This record gives sequence, C-alpha cells and structure tokens, in this order.
Amino acid sequence: MRVISGKYKSRRLKTVPSQKTRPTTDKNKENLFNIIQRYLNGGTVLDLFGGSGGLGIEAISRGMDTLYVCDKSYQAYKVIKENIEALHILNAYPLKMDYRKALSYLKEQEIKFDLILLDPPYSMKINKDIILFMQEAGMLNDKCIIVTEDLYEEKMILDKHFHTIKEIVYGITMLQIFEYREEL
Repeated sequence: MRVISGKYKSRRLKTVPSQKTRPTTDKNKENLFNIIQRYLNGGTVLDLFGGSGGLGIEAISRGMDTLYVCDKSYQAYKVIKENIEALHILNAYPLKMDYRKALSYLKEQEIKFDLILLDPPYSMKINKDIILFMQEAGMLNDKCIIVTEDLYEEKMILDKHFHTIKEIVYGITMLQIFEYREEL
C-alpha cells in the first residue's frame, strides 16, 4: 500500500498483518480522492476506523491540515503510529480506542471536522448512527465532507442537511460521499 498523490506521493505504508483489517485498494483510494480532491483545502480529518491510517494519511498528503486516526486494535494503532512517524507528520494524532470512546473524547475536546472517513467492519452497520451523533454533537463544520464505505444494502438516506455528492458501487459494497450543510 502506498500514498497515491500529494506531499507524500509514492511513499510506502505499512499494513496491519491481520485478517480483520480490510485495507482500501490503491485503485479505490485513488478514485475516492480524485472525487473529493477539490474539497481538501485544509482543515481537520477524522479516520475513525483507521486500520493502517492510509486514508487519513492520503488526506493529509493531499492538503488537509490535521488528522485524528482511531483504531481499537493495538496492532493497527502500532502500524498507524509507525506510518505517521515514518512520514514525519507532526499534525497527526493516533487514538487507540473504540470508536464510541473516540467520539466522546473528540466531542469533549470540542474538535470539529472538515472531512470524515468511515469504513468500519461491514457487520457493524453503524455509519448512519455515527454521522447523526456527530451532527447532533456539533462536530461537523459547515461543508464537511463525509465518506462512507459499507455494503450496498446499507445505503444511507440522510436528512436535508446532507447533500449526496457521489455514490459508487464496487460489487457488493458502496461508497457514499456527502457534504454537510448547516444552513439550507
């Protein structure tokens, strides 16, 4: 796995040696970031189910300022830290905790996000709940971009504050990209 474009282009990233982690392929990552590139003009990104941290690191490489990347697995957390250190990213904060604890912690810290990357294990079926929690907690900046990957059957319909930018089907999975708008 590697960084596709930007400041850290072509740099190799370590991956988590586990069957439980499902890294996004370079091709899918490139497609995703080509779609959202125009929205990456600085700000804070959350990669809530980080795995190796590849998606969040790609966002930093392409123009985001600050990264919070979370995974509850010690193996994943260790790989995330190693990847961040290898690239000398100073404004990245790995969190080793369950996503619920991470959301509570980030809410307490009053951190607001401009890009959210959600790619939990498909069996969890939690993307919509996470988005609604973050909306209600005031954790989304206006025009925040939210990217979710889940099974196609879990396609989300969100309220009028969430504008669908793009939906892409990859076999049994679907990538959904939304823009959050505080004011209508």
